Amino acid sequence: MSPKKKTKKIPKKKQDRSENDLEAKYRRSVLDVAILQDHIAVQCESVRTVQSDRIDLRRRARDMDQKLQHERQDHRDVNSTLCQEELRKEKREREQMEQEKDATIAQLQHKLDNMETDYEKILHDTLDSLTSQLSAARQRQEDTGTTFHQNYQGLLSEFGLNALDI
Repeated sequence: MSPKKKTKKIPKKKQDRSENDLEAKYRRSVLDVAILQDHIAVQCESVRTVQSDRIDLRRRARDMDQKLQHERQDHRDVNSTLCQEELRKEKREREQMEQEKDATIAQLQHKLDNMETDYEKILHDTLDSLTSQLSAARQRQEDTGTTFHQNYQGLLSEFGLNALDI
């Protein structure tokens, strides 16, 4: 058998007060529960907002990353285009310089050919002049020699000598 519980008898006044306290505690507890539920609801809403913001920020970060990648690619494309234009410009300038150099070489070669022709002409003219001067000198020499020969023959014949015998 179990021991008997002692039941205290609470006077009625105390009992009413106790019920009032209990009722006040219950109301306070209900208010505390309502406040906690509101607090939980606010926290849940805050969590949903934060999660939504996090998802939005991730999406925006992804969009910004894609935009950055596109900008980089565009920059590379523009830079590549500029490099190709610069290369074409450099090629044109080099080709122009080569053409100018070839033209200068051709002009100098033409001048050299003309000078060679002129020098050949001068040389031929000089040689022709020298040949004709030598011819004239030889002719004078022959004429002088013939004149001397005839004078000596004449002198030898005056002395009665035959030039062929001598």
